[in-house]
Amino acid sequence: MASARPAASFLRPIISQQAQRSFQTSRPLLAEAVVAVRRPVGAFRGTLFGFLLGSVLAGGGLHYYVIDEYKVSNELLTEDIYALQAAVQRLEVYVKGVEEEVKTSKK
Repeated sequence: MASARPAASFLRPIISQQAQRSFQTSRPLLAEAVVAVRRPVGAFRGTLFGFLLGSVLAGGGLHYYVIDEYKVSNELLTEDIYALQAAVQRLEVYVKGVEEEVKTSKK
């Protein structure tokens, strides 16, 4: 490999500057060479459709999750209301009993 380098440098002075071809092109060839890459309109529609589909699915999942949480919290609240109602009824019975004792003790 070391011997290939000196041979290449040895051939370099032989090639004249006139023999080297520079890159030039005419206007028609240049116009054909530049091709504008356009994305199809279907990609935009697909992106928009995918976004909307994902949003609808995420919204539907969130809706069912929120409804389920609402049902659970509503059941817990209802149980607490029934427990409070039972406590108030027991307190009412106790107060009536105390009032009866006070009335009987005054007589």
